Amino acid sequence: MRLFILGLGYSARHFVRQHGGSFSHVAGTVRDPAQRNDLARVEVHPFSSGRPSQETVQQVRDADVLLVSIPPGSVGDPAITAFGNVLQEGRRKVVYLSTIGVYGDHGGAWVDESTPPQAVLDRTRMRVAAEQAWTDAARGDAAILRLAGIYGPGRNALATLRAGTARRIIKPGQVFNRIHVDDIASAIMAAIRYPNGGPWNVCDDEPAPPQDVIAYAAKLMGVAPPPEEAFATAEMSAMARSFYASSARVSNVKLKRELGVSPAYPTYRHGLDALWRAGEGR
Repeated sequence: MRLFILGLGYSARHFVRQHGGSFSHVAGTVRDPAQRNDLARVEVHPFSSGRPSQETVQQVRDADVLLVSIPPGSVGDPAITAFGNVLQEGRRKVVYLSTIGVYGDHGGAWVDESTPPQAVLDRTRMRVAAEQAWTDAARGDAAILRLAGIYGPGRNALATLRAGTARRIIKPGQVFNRIHVDDIASAIMAAIRYPNGGPWNVCDDEPAPPQDVIAYAAKLMGVAPPPEEAFATAEMSAMARSFYASSARVSNVKLKRELGVSPAYPTYRHGLDALWRAGEGR
C-alpha cells in the first residue's frame, strides 16, 4: 500500500514515525525540501501551491492512500487546484485533516458530527469548502478528521512554560478540546482501514478552560503559573483572539464507536503527565 502525504506537518510527520512501516512506500510534500528534519525515510517533494512537478503528480496518481494536511488558502484548497484532474483518475482512500473549529461558537454546549458547521470566520468557510471538495474528489470515500487543539512532544504547555511564553488568558465560560498527536496517528490509521468515508471528531474526553492546562503544567514542573490576564484587555494578535470566539464541548463518541479509537490520553492531565515523564519541560 502506497501512502502520499500532502503537507508533511507536525501531525503527518508523527503519523509516519508511528505507522510508516505499514506502507510499502511513503512520500510527501514540504514547502522547503532542505528542511527534511526527521524525514530521512520519506521521499520528499516540494509543493506549496501552483503547478506541481510531474514526479509529484505521478506520486498522487500512484497512491493508494492520500493523507492531506495542507490548509486551504484564500482562493481555496491549493492541493485540489493542483491535483484535481489526477484525483479523477482511479480510486484511492483520502484522509483529510480538518479542525473542530468548523462548529463555531456554541456557548460551551456539546456538539457532535451531526451539528451543522457554523462558517462565520473566513478560515472556517474555507475549511468547510475544503472538506466538501475532498469528499467530492474521493467520490464520498474521504475520511474527514476534525482535529482538536494539537499537542505532543515539543508542542505543549510544559514547553511553553519552560520557554517563558505561556499565558493564562481568562475568558469566563471558555472551553476547548485538545488531542495528543499519538491519538491523531491512531485515528488516521483507523480511518485508512475503515471501509467508508465521513466526518469524525478527533478530540479528548474532557473539554477544559485553557488556563487550567497551564496551571496543571506549572504544578508538574513545580513552578508558579504565569499571572492571569483578562481576555477583554489582554494584548493578543487578531488570529489568537479569534480562537477565543468559539466555545464548544466536542464529542468523540462517533470516533470511539465507528473507528474503534479511544484516546490513549483522554484528558490533558494524562497527556501532560506522560510528556513530563518523558522529559518535556525540563
